[in-house]
Amino acid sequence: MIKGMETKSVKVGQHDIVYSHRQSDGPTLVFVHGITTYRFIWRNLIPFFPENYNIIALDLLGCGDSAKPLDASFSIKAHAHRLREFFDNLGIEKLHLTGHDVGGGVVQIFAVHHPEMLQTLTLINSVGYDFWPVQPIIAMRTPIIRQMAMATLDLGMLRAIVARGIHHQEKLTDELMAHFSQPMSTSVGRKAFLHFAKCLNNKDLLEIESDIKQMKIPTLIIRGAKDPYLSEKIAHRLHLDISGSDLVILEKGSHFIQEDLPQELAGLITAKIQIV
Repeated sequence: MIKGMETKSVKVGQHDIVYSHRQSDGPTLVFVHGITTYRFIWRNLIPFFPENYNIIALDLLGCGDSAKPLDASFSIKAHAHRLREFFDNLGIEKLHLTGHDVGGGVVQIFAVHHPEMLQTLTLINSVGYDFWPVQPIIAMRTPIIRQMAMATLDLGMLRAIVARGIHHQEKLTDELMAHFSQPMSTSVGRKAFLHFAKCLNNKDLLEIESDIKQMKIPTLIIRGAKDPYLSEKIAHRLHLDISGSDLVILEKGSHFIQEDLPQELAGLITAKIQIV
């Protein structure tokens, strides 16, 4: 799945979580994707990190190659709670945690509940507060969610959605679209995506609003200025609320900024880790 990384799985609860691992004895970095992607989204970023970094990119339950039980909750709160068991099962006690999109909400919840485990926190084009989809009906009114749902049957529309989330259009390749469309190629994958969308509720993040203001974790907030899907208000408010956080706006990045600017992202995260 990701060049230079070994594909592994671990049981979390009753279900298998699949992840890619580049094992080393240096700092541990873990990457959490959002609803429209899975661990492939980090594939161009990871080669730019120092070789001694111990790197893990996982597929959340219901995504990528992980199990897709439709009777389990795919809410961001549920994903955050599963992260703790995932880390425990891998023997990870300290780590640098990065989340993108809805994955940014997952790692925010994890951070407020387990701050002692985090050495740094990085939020990339993250959801936050109530500036993103709420209950299922409202979620389906939101362009990216509604269009992605429709794209389960229309791969042409899926390409249009991905294109809108990438600033450097030359990076919209057939290979990239094959990665994006892979989960949508089966009935199970399509049902899992729609279940994930139905489980989204911003109440999960509103519940930790006061906790975010108490966090002391060194935090890096990155926003692609061209992101059409998530409000710039999220990044600025997170920066205001998280004491000592750094905010970086990348003018030539869109929502899927890992495709636009992988080297720049890796450099920013590495710099943050090295000064802690």
